[in-house]
Amino acid sequence: MSPARITVNWKHTILYLTLIISLIYSIETLISHKLQVNHNQIRLKRSPNLPLRFRDDGTFKILQVADMHFGMGSITRCRDVTDAEYGYCSDLNTTQFLRRMIEAERPDLIAFTGDNIFGSSTTDAAESLLQAIGPAIEYGIPWAAILGNHDQESTMNRAELMTFLSLMDFSVSQINPPLQDGSERGALRSIDGFGNYRLRVHGAPGSVLSNSTVFDLFFLDSGDRETVQGRRTYGWIKDSQLSWLQDASKQIFYHDYTKHGLNQNMGNVPSNPDPALAFFHIPIPEVRDLWYTPFIGQFQEGVACSIVQSGVLSTFLSMGNVKAAFIGHDHVNDFCGNLKGVWFCYGGGFGYHAYGRRNWHRRSRLIEAKLGKGKDTWTGVQRIKTWKRLDDGDLCKIDEQVLWEASYSFLK
Repeated sequence: MSPARITVNWKHTILYLTLIISLIYSIETLISHKLQVNHNQIRLKRSPNLPLRFRDDGTFKILQVADMHFGMGSITRCRDVTDAEYGYCSDLNTTQFLRRMIEAERPDLIAFTGDNIFGSSTTDAAESLLQAIGPAIEYGIPWAAILGNHDQESTMNRAELMTFLSLMDFSVSQINPPLQDGSERGALRSIDGFGNYRLRVHGAPGSVLSNSTVFDLFFLDSGDRETVQGRRTYGWIKDSQLSWLQDASKQIFYHDYTKHGLNQNMGNVPSNPDPALAFFHIPIPEVRDLWYTPFIGQFQEGVACSIVQSGVLSTFLSMGNVKAAFIGHDHVNDFCGNLKGVWFCYGGGFGYHAYGRRNWHRRSRLIEAKLGKGKDTWTGVQRIKTWKRLDDGDLCKIDEQVLWEASYSFLK
């Protein structure tokens, strides 16, 4: 083929490519406006780096935010503050507290444990949620949420709320657990409530368990209000939810057996499954019994719970791996107490639009799990501890305690 012929073919190729590019640009220009909703371009959810995992230093820290009761921002006034504070205090104080806690503690996960918004104080539930949880999104921190008894009192029902929460940026919240048999992709298990799910936390990067679950977090919907035999009462965790927990526990036992059987660098293998924590809003009736036991923190109001004894504690005991449950609902209780080996800990009231007590600082709870050290590698969870911080000038740290420590030891 002559050089002149080759030159002509290249020119034709360039012309064809130019024509194709021009056509694609013209089509994009014509239809791009149709790829908008309400004239705003569609934007995909920003997801956190998954899976959740322990840090290089062998720790995993959770910030519990209980009862924000967020309303409509700067126009929503505070409750139960001093007269001097009342003139300027609003939901923005709650937002500032959350930002301060994130800056001070740099949590790996934030757990919003219900009554995130106060439904009767907002005309737009979605907008209030975006404002309430905004700091977690600003800092790009993974967060999980469940519902309390007030969230659904505005413009969204509980199903809509959990769907919305699951779609927000950096959320790891789920509407409900998936079907296990895989019969239908995306299908959810038939279960009471909305916001029942399990989060798995992997081991530290580079460790022998970096690709394995070493820590489980269960989130449960404790409901809002119900009528039982003509009596109005708070919601409770139902049998279908407890059945799901038991099924999940069997999976954990099987996983742990396989994991420990395959890893030879672990040292002594634990006879119990990896530890788990539970998060829900409304306390169970047995929490009242903690008044008669040594507890750490303040027990300042009656335990507001259902009249139904649902079997949550007995389910936790049968599972064997739930070491502590974290609750809210009763804002001026912030204590931890032990029921038959399982700790129940209040978060303490976080939000300024929630009821509280004058001269009693709003507060938050931190939970930190620490890995054990095996032969040249981080291993399973060795210790779980908790403490609280007050929204005062210094974010004072109070009531630090160990909730659980492994009864086995790892090879040094």
